[in-house]
Amino acid sequence: MKENSFPQGEEGQCGGTGFEIWKPHVVSEFILLGLSSDWDIQVSLFVLFLIMYLVTVLGNFLIVLLIRLDGRLHTPILHSPMYFFLSVLSLVDIYYTNSTVPQMFIDFLSSWKSISFHGCVLQLYVSLAMGRTEFFLLGTIAYDCYVAVCHPLHYTLIMNGGLCLGLAAGCLVAGFMNSLMQTIIIFQLPLCHNIINYFACEMLAVLRLACADISFNMIMVAISGFLVIMPPCFLVLFSYACVVPTILHICFSQGCLKAFGICTSHLSVASMCFGTAFSSYMRPVSGSSTEQEKTVAFFYAIVTPILDPLIYSLRDKDVIGALQKVLGKFSQKG
Repeated sequence: MKENSFPQGEEGQCGGTGFEIWKPHVVSEFILLGLSSDWDIQVSLFVLFLIMYLVTVLGNFLIVLLIRLDGRLHTPILHSPMYFFLSVLSLVDIYYTNSTVPQMFIDFLSSWKSISFHGCVLQLYVSLAMGRTEFFLLGTIAYDCYVAVCHPLHYTLIMNGGLCLGLAAGCLVAGFMNSLMQTIIIFQLPLCHNIINYFACEMLAVLRLACADISFNMIMVAISGFLVIMPPCFLVLFSYACVVPTILHICFSQGCLKAFGICTSHLSVASMCFGTAFSSYMRPVSGSSTEQEKTVAFFYAIVTPILDPLIYSLRDKDVIGALQKVLGKFSQKG
């Protein structure tokens, strides 16, 4: 067994049956148990996740590229803030997926699934930052939709270019600052061992390695979850509580149906993101098993970034039109 690989006791405790009470150790690497120890299952999961990973990255990159290439969708920001926020959301999904999934691919094909201490810190920091930024972006997109539907005459005045850039920057700063605070608090704890019963360096999984009382950390997780999840969630609920009645009161013309389709698409994505976050961080740890947490984390890390472009972007007629336009240019050149 490699250095710093300590016997695995009962999860979340500093000792195990037949061993003395563990003392804190200096950890240079972590061992990830992953999703399965069976080789055939690991190969199958590798193929499945590789397909999903390629769809996620290429799909989100395609959204950013289309918005960039089609002048109607990005020039200027003043006329298309929704597509500006959508491109930022797609970039966040790309970075979030790349913070955890490539490490999973390495582990699937390796007999020794390990990650360095600093690599674990970086992975946790980036994944937390991107996940929290996405919550704030979803709330911002909901607000943009609210202004567009409920205050159409003042839309260009309210959602000006400076405000859009400021909101996007604010989402990123808030996400990274919250992640930095959580990462520092977690990795200051003394660790009993370095075996993570997870497929990545996830916040709750790393907390279970601590030899110290983690009551304060769990309180901070709850407070962090409230500050990061609840305000954007309330903003989404408030926005669409105003948007839906407004649309229904106007008419069922083409424009109304388009606006209603955009709203339902956004609500679908927001419901999945906030739902998985509630399942992970807004309920007692004692009320969930590690396997349940793995399933929720897998859904949030792999499935949600795929559904963002499929549900939220590619259902938009303007985005589809931009895609057809680009494909038409390539076909003419060919």
